[in-house]
Amino acid sequence: MTDTFQLDGATVSFEPCQTVMQAALTAGRYIPHLCYHPEFKPHGSCKLCTIKVGGRTLSACTMPAEAGLQAESNIEELNALRRTLLQMLLVEGNHFCPSCEASGNCQLQATAYELQVMTPHFNQFFPDRPLDGSHPDILLDFNRCILCELCVRASCEMDGKNVFALAGRGITKHLIVNAESGMLRDTDIALEDKAMHVCPVGVILKKGVGFSVPIGARRYDQRPVGAQALDDAPRPAISGSCDACEGKS
Repeated sequence: MTDTFQLDGATVSFEPCQTVMQAALTAGRYIPHLCYHPEFKPHGSCKLCTIKVGGRTLSACTMPAEAGLQAESNIEELNALRRTLLQMLLVEGNHFCPSCEASGNCQLQATAYELQVMTPHFNQFFPDRPLDGSHPDILLDFNRCILCELCVRASCEMDGKNVFALAGRGITKHLIVNAESGMLRDTDIALEDKAMHVCPVGVILKKGVGFSVPIGARRYDQRPVGAQALDDAPRPAISGSCDACEGKS
């Protein structure tokens, strides 16, 4: 017998060791997210997937699904908080969508549209972060980083290279390249690496192919981010996700 829980009043079935996020996406229920990726162990850093369970707020990507759970996600209280988080991310970095190569393929931009974030709310930070064009095939634009750590985890967990890391704390936290010089040219990154393809914004770019796909024909131009997330489902429990189940007791 398959166990179930309630999400926004709808019954959602789940398999052992699935999180609320995994079960929801498999069942066709979209929960906004940025740092979640079906191929990596849940991380819970962006907090966009925050849900309410029994009056408490929890991350859907790390919360183990439990029989009889009563969870809320698509409610105005949480969506308002998500909009605030998105607005903060948009002003903390240099996200100039009309001129960005990732426009239309950017999950941050698409999620902002999904949650109807259409105007800025906070003052822009305009950070002065360097670009790294040292690699012959790859450009890094650190100004767009949202600290999701997807490239860090991809390089470590799937590529086995540890090319990227985060340094600093609080407002000074930033993405770095793990090389003595700090330059991408002095790493063993390759175009086929998983880390090249997981950035939800426009930090890691392949040189020589800018704007090769016209605006209007890009990923989120075709279907909104919520529909794309459901298109990518089902997302089964991933290796290591049972750690969350073991921690339930």
